[in-house]
This record gives sequence, structure tokens and C-alpha cells, in this order.
Amino acid sequence: MSEIEHTPADNRHSPPRFRLRKTVAMVGMMGSGKTAVGRAVAAKLAVPFLDSDAEIERAANLSVPEIFTRDGEPFFRKRETEVIRRLLETETGILSTGGGAYLAAENRANIARAGVAVWLDADLDLLWNRVRHKDTRPLLRTPDPRATLAEIFAVRTPIYREAELRVPCAPGLSIDAMADRVIATLATRADVLESLDG
Repeated sequence: MSEIEHTPADNRHSPPRFRLRKTVAMVGMMGSGKTAVGRAVAAKLAVPFLDSDAEIERAANLSVPEIFTRDGEPFFRKRETEVIRRLLETETGILSTGGGAYLAAENRANIARAGVAVWLDADLDLLWNRVRHKDTRPLLRTPDPRATLAEIFAVRTPIYREAELRVPCAPGLSIDAMADRVIATLATRADVLESLDG
């Protein structure tokens, strides 16, 4: 080993190294960034990115809105619980869950047993700015989607507060910056994210 390989400057530029010890389930409202931020966190930690909605869509060969229309929400929620349980048991990675997934007591129990829940906490205005121009949210296909979002927000937020870890979202924060926030929060829990840098 040459001295150059051990200079402080080199050490300063090396990103921290971690080992993920259990699956991290991203929970929160639609528009909070669970998929985009979760994918970035997975890339930074070099672990698999898992998406419960994508898994359901792949199995059904239908989009989530199509499943809601054809089979109804209760059917979708049952499949969702099955998929989340399977992903928690078979892989260790970053798991993006649908906005309603954490409302089910069975999902909360499965996540607490096999992983850890991270709530991406975004306020109503930020969420509305992110979802208002998208037609991919079946629950917002109502005459007044802003009011519907506010109702869903009021019902779900107290349940999201049960998540073990909370990461506040903020307007203007990039996906990359949010991913760093999530990793910094995970790093406070050695049982979740182990530092390999001593």
C-alpha cells in the first residue's frame, strides 16, 4: 500500500459505508416521495429497491387504478398485505409501500416484526403540489380532489405517526437530499443500518 492511498483527503472523499440489517419500509401519503426517495436510498446503500405496488401490478398484469376499478379497494388491500409480507420475508432492501398500506394493522405488525417503518412526513400543501397534475391516483378521482386529499391526510397522519422513524419533507429538497436525510435517520439505529467505517 502506498502512502497516497491513506491520505486524509482520500478518506474525506470516500462516502460512508453501511450494511442494511433489516428491510426499511417507506410509508406516508401519496406524493411524499416513497418511490423516488426509496429508489435513491437503495442506490446509495447498494441494496435492492422493492415496490409493493409494482409487484402487485406485475402479478395482476394491471395498473393499480385498473385493479381498483375492476376488483375494488378491498381486493387490492388483500393482495397488498400478501405482497408486503412476502417481500419482508424474502429480501432485505428498501421497500416502497402504497399510501394506504400502513393503515392496515396487519401490515404495521409485519413491518415492525421484520423491518422498520420510515414515515416521509410531508405537509398537505406540498403533497397537493406534487399530485395535482397526475391522474394515477385512484382515490383522488373525485369532484374535489384537493378536499379528498385533505380528508385522507387527516385520517392517515395519526397512523403514520406510529412509524418508528420519521423524516420530514420540505419544499425545494431534492430527491438526493431527501435520500441523505433518510440515511442519516437510519444511521441512528445500529440495528437497522450498521456503519462499516468503525
